[in-house]
Amino acid sequence: MPSTTMPMLETYPQSINLDRAKLAATVDALNDCAQACTACADACLSEDMVADLTKCIRTDLDCADICTTTARVLSRHTGYDANLTRGLLEACATACRSCGDECARHADMHEHCRVCADACRACERACRDLLATMS
Repeated sequence: MPSTTMPMLETYPQSINLDRAKLAATVDALNDCAQACTACADACLSEDMVADLTKCIRTDLDCADICTTTARVLSRHTGYDANLTRGLLEACATACRSCGDECARHADMHEHCRVCADACRACERACRDLLATMS
């Protein structure tokens, strides 16, 4: 199922101060990462050695919340605040790096952590790419 992000951005009746294609790619990466982190946290809770995954679960849930919030803010353009957007993107890139690092520590033992780490890395790159285009 194709994403609706770009079609929605194309329907916005005013100008947007960001590259719409990069913006759409970032929103999609944010949503993908939030889903992966939520699913990874849930999978960690089902592992036999759940106590060893406490930090991973916490990091997953923090990253998912930050990604979801960032995606929602990036989807709104009326009264756009570049400083807020920049701050959220920076915080999100940091959360994704932290979560990606934590999940990578468990990736050899848990496939869900490998998938999550990959999603976090992709999201971090998307956030940084969009940040690089902001004036």
